[in-house]
Amino acid sequence: MKTAQTYLNGNTYPGRGLLIGLHCDGQNAVVAYFIMGRSENSRNRIFVKDGSGLRTRPYDMSKLIDPSLVIYSPVRVLGNQTIVTNGDQTDTIYEYLRDNKDFIEALRTREYEPDAPTFTPRISGLLTKSYNSFSYQLSILKASESAQKTCQRFFYEYDTPVIGEGHLIHTYKCDGNPVIPSFVGDPVRVAISGSIDAFTRTLWAALDEDNRVALFVRYINLLTGETQTKIENKNQ
Repeated sequence: MKTAQTYLNGNTYPGRGLLIGLHCDGQNAVVAYFIMGRSENSRNRIFVKDGSGLRTRPYDMSKLIDPSLVIYSPVRVLGNQTIVTNGDQTDTIYEYLRDNKDFIEALRTREYEPDAPTFTPRISGLLTKSYNSFSYQLSILKASESAQKTCQRFFYEYDTPVIGEGHLIHTYKCDGNPVIPSFVGDPVRVAISGSIDAFTRTLWAALDEDNRVALFVRYINLLTGETQTKIENKNQ
């Protein structure tokens, strides 16, 4: 198991990433989501709180080119469930959960993003809190490597979180030109420790300074349900 800093350091473009896990104190569930960008449109964003959730918003409205894949709600909360994704599938999952359906059912109706030739994967996570504990699920929907693109759906379930451990998944393996290679393999085990301020600083520092755009971190106290939230925006 690595720290997020060790794992991400030197990777100039892992893209968008999310992490869910259990803090080393055994008392806090942790959710994190970051976005990066190479184009002006992707870099022209900030994170803003939206009730108990999160939205992306243009930093400079005059520079917004195409909002379809860059403006969305990365985080939404429904009762004891926290949804985090890299696109508008957040809303799909929310609607399915509200109708007493599940995470996997929702994502079977979606596929990778229509941004040829990259075909960015859709990554999603769901944290479900119960008294003094929680479980979580992760997913990645990505295009096959064949010439005839088909959607490959991968789902991961973690019923018993391990103290001090989380799982990180991101959209791209690394930078590339013209095609950026998609993430491969299973979600990466990473260590979770420190105060929310320290953990946020460490994760932010691990992201490439030129390409990082915004970071969201939330600690959820498993006994009280109280939350702590930190947001870092490159564009302040």
